Amino acid sequence: MADVSTPIPERGISRRLVEIIVSLMLMGVAALALWDSYGRGAGWDNGPENGFFPARVAWLLVIAALATLWSAFRREESVFVTYGQLRMVAQVFLPLFLYVLAIAFVGIYVASALFMALFMIMLGSFRWWQTLLAVVLTPLVIFWVFELQFRVPLPKGPIETMLGY
Repeated sequence: MADVSTPIPERGISRRLVEIIVSLMLMGVAALALWDSYGRGAGWDNGPENGFFPARVAWLLVIAALATLWSAFRREESVFVTYGQLRMVAQVFLPLFLYVLAIAFVGIYVASALFMALFMIMLGSFRWWQTLLAVVLTPLVIFWVFELQFRVPLPKGPIETMLGY
């Protein structure tokens, strides 16, 4: 007789929790919009005042957020995202966040080269020379297209400054 066991459900963040957090955040955004709209004037004095339409949209957002909150409390518990899936998202989000931060300090070209190298080495199965070629040529081509051909300046860092750009 074979042992038939029920599969163990994967652990993760519940859908109910995510919907509650999102609805509370929407209510916060709506509260800010209402505060600003009524500060500007949300009435109708010979026509709509500055905050009239934004206030109406914010009230609709409050209603939608309350409906989502009500629905979340009535919903059956289920997993929105497993911890394994969340780990995969973090593998992309964390380097992307660091990339955006690095642009301010080293410029877009160096930051892009480092970002590409990180992904090609960690997540891809590229040979070292393919990675090196991509990391060097891609920023150079982008520099040539944007800076020299289109004359669109992109954020630069100390290396570009040292080279006179």
